[in-house]
Amino acid sequence: MAEQYERYVGGTPEVERVIFDKLARDLMRVQVKIRKRSRAAGIERAFHAKAVLGVENARLRFRQDLPEDLRTGFAQPDAEYPVIVRLSNASGVRQPDFAPDLRGAALRVQTGPDHAHDLLMTNFPVSHARNAREFVVFAQAMAGANSNLRKGIALYAKLPLALGWATAARMRRNVTAATGREVRSLARETYWSRGAILWGDAGPVRYRLRPAADAPAAPPASRSDPDYLGHELAARLARGDVVFDLCVQRYADAWSTPIENGAADWREEDAPVIPVATLTIPGQDLDTADARAIALQIDQLAFDPWNTTDEFRPLGNLNRARKAAYEAGSAHRRGHCFITPMPARNVVVGRFLRPGFRALNRVVPWHRLPTWLGLLNIEAIRQVLRRDNLIDTEIREVVPKAHPVPPPIDESLRVRRTYDGTYNDLSAPTMGALGSAFGRNLPPVYRPSLFDMPNPVTVSRELLRRDTFIPARSLNVIAAAWIQFQVHDWVNHKRYPAGTKSVEVPLPSGMTWINTPGGAPETVMRFAEDAGVRRAGSTDPPTLFGNTASQWWDGSEVYGGDETVAKSLREPTGGAALHLEEGHLPAGPDGIAITGFRDNWWLGLSVMHTLFAREHNTVCEALRSQYPRMDEDTVYHTARLVISALIAKIHTVEWTPAILATELIDIGLTANWSGPPKNWLTHLGLWLVDAHALTGIPETLPDHHATPYSLTEDFVTVYRMHPLIPDDYEIADHASGRTLRTLGFNDVQGAATEPLMREAGLTNSLYSLGIAHPGAITLYNYPRALQAFERDGEIIDLSVVDLARTRRRAVPRYNDFRAGLHKPRLRRFEDLTADPDTLARLKDVYRTVDEIDTMVGLYAENPPERFGFSDTAFRIFILMASRRLQSDRFLTVDFRPEIYTPLGLDWIERNGMKSVILRHCPELAGFLPRTASAFAPWRPAMPDGHVRRD
Repeated sequence: MAEQYERYVGGTPEVERVIFDKLARDLMRVQVKIRKRSRAAGIERAFHAKAVLGVENARLRFRQDLPEDLRTGFAQPDAEYPVIVRLSNASGVRQPDFAPDLRGAALRVQTGPDHAHDLLMTNFPVSHARNAREFVVFAQAMAGANSNLRKGIALYAKLPLALGWATAARMRRNVTAATGREVRSLARETYWSRGAILWGDAGPVRYRLRPAADAPAAPPASRSDPDYLGHELAARLARGDVVFDLCVQRYADAWSTPIENGAADWREEDAPVIPVATLTIPGQDLDTADARAIALQIDQLAFDPWNTTDEFRPLGNLNRARKAAYEAGSAHRRGHCFITPMPARNVVVGRFLRPGFRALNRVVPWHRLPTWLGLLNIEAIRQVLRRDNLIDTEIREVVPKAHPVPPPIDESLRVRRTYDGTYNDLSAPTMGALGSAFGRNLPPVYRPSLFDMPNPVTVSRELLRRDTFIPARSLNVIAAAWIQFQVHDWVNHKRYPAGTKSVEVPLPSGMTWINTPGGAPETVMRFAEDAGVRRAGSTDPPTLFGNTASQWWDGSEVYGGDETVAKSLREPTGGAALHLEEGHLPAGPDGIAITGFRDNWWLGLSVMHTLFAREHNTVCEALRSQYPRMDEDTVYHTARLVISALIAKIHTVEWTPAILATELIDIGLTANWSGPPKNWLTHLGLWLVDAHALTGIPETLPDHHATPYSLTEDFVTVYRMHPLIPDDYEIADHASGRTLRTLGFNDVQGAATEPLMREAGLTNSLYSLGIAHPGAITLYNYPRALQAFERDGEIIDLSVVDLARTRRRAVPRYNDFRAGLHKPRLRRFEDLTADPDTLARLKDVYRTVDEIDTMVGLYAENPPERFGFSDTAFRIFILMASRRLQSDRFLTVDFRPEIYTPLGLDWIERNGMKSVILRHCPELAGFLPRTASAFAPWRPAMPDGHVRRD
């Protein structure tokens, strides 16, 4: 019904929502500016900061003669409800009551245990702004204008430049008329809703609150008492009740009673005023401890006109904008969400620097520049990526809907990670949580006609299959295990159960495939299809997919992704420790270790999970010792925080610089965690380009960069690093260097893993992985074992699955992918590789360079010197790596001793991968690299006095 009265900005609710979300962020910046100008201790309300009255015992009683057509919902004859009342000055600054200002009334009518209606009004009949844009521009201009000079500059210079002279003049007239009156008592003021609301089947109304006809007169306004309005109300209530009439004006037509124009008056001759109810604030003593406590509690409430039911839904542009603005503003004020304004110098310098580096990079790529200049170049690239390559995929309501008053947040959610990733962002509880959708860095390209073009099996056989192992000699296999350990924490697409809904890839002529153990040969390769997420009302094939892992860096691969799993992994007695059997993970009925994430299980994962389960238990012991009064549940959750942050630190400052082994990356990633080096040139550059990078991310505020946090389908694509996995393994004794067993991948995975782990032990397993090289991330190096791999009742070629799923998830092909990340397009195959054999195979498999699969292109691309993967993949990395830290409340604003404990923060500061390994396997001290991370090749032992050779 509401739609017949409204006109959406941009033509649709979806377009309008994007515009209003930006306006909401602009209002949050206004709050920050007000705080700075007024030197407030915290973020205040953007408007109505100073409360004059807050009581919870008022009553609203509807009239017995309520017109028949206005009797709807809670509005019934003689119905009476308790009401919370807040009267306030309208300014966002706490200024004296005698300063020119508007006044506001906010009512919360409690119509049932779970139902309330918020009514918000101001003591002038119309808004100074016709719409949300004018409202926000005015707020921006006036923010912090706490002197006559600043107000004059705002009204007569900033406002006309932003909105034009005619609009600015009209707004000044309204503001002057509204704020120029002398206000003697808030009990004698009339308050108007300005905007309309739906009143059931009666249609739109505007409402107003006017003082009862017999309200006592007020004394003259004080020019010396800054709080005279509050004192006057207190004296009035000490003598008796304060009574108002609640009235409505009915909608007549779009001309005389417009819905979308907040600056238009509904004249009484067009829309007569109809009294519908009486508001009574009972006489009381406001100068008691109880009254002051209640007033303080009410001052913390977030009033919102959308706290209602759809029957009384707010209408019009300003009200629809309020939905985004009130939610964001109140969340910002409460410390539930944050905004980080960019300094003006960064904006100005960035406008020159980004095109400058773009021109320079046509001649000299960023990785060939001097280190300090390369760092600034990467920062400039990241700013462009943040602007252009964060795409919001969240599913929201199409048409704004009313909602109940949000319940208060459980205090425990402020100080611990939840089991499923909810409430990391307190203002958007489901953001990044288990089940939330993957985002996008590039617009999806859904082309079903090319799902099997060229045949992914042919692509795999010609360009991916490993004939000869190509080692990555700067790394060890622990690095390969580590990234799988991390990916299992971040991403896991939901799939249909095997055999219920499948992708079928046709096989090249003459080839067959056995799809299930013991099954018959078939002419198609079959595997479970991803379960897509459909938008409401859409019949298009889904290009949005849910993540069955929490997308935060929360250690869910160790701890589990829901409460049931997490609690089952703890000691049976209910203690804080994770359950281990003689230092090892217990095996389930299927032979796979019982831990937070059990898929694709092999020796490398078992080593990582066992190591960090032991580390968790050690942190628990330290917490108990340091804080003997801490209960076991708090010990568990604090230890989880510590382990999760330690894992994030290891990945940021150890694993990533190991696989991207350059000084520039080492400095950049260390700066992400602990700030840039003490180098005046680097500091000057960052001060000019991105002042927020002058400290490590843990010392900043959460920042989603205007897009709700999620990991992306493109991120998943660049982390397809299966070539790291070797096909052959040598299990060796660390003490003697003697080979204990030589095994293939199938002998170290699945149900075979845990018996081998117990036989070899954690120390020898770590040693064996530490002295061995992983595979290089390149063409012709996909593990043979993963090209005929049994998983979940299917036999799959994982390389074919990777190719097919990337296409079906609508990730752009390689040429579009790199162009979307601001790299030059390939014009011919020779632009990708100069290797004659690869060139011939690419031309044989693909008709044009635009058909090259993203994974193939990333593997074929010649990476920067000492890089373990391509520069194109690196673009996604520099965007998303810092985002995983920057968006996380527990790695930014709540990375503090009150949450982690001083011991916890010290543990994270002092430890890394080497110290974790040595705490649990001290025998390995002599084998770890002296000047490199634990992910670099270890020194092998020398059996029988002979030097060990690769």
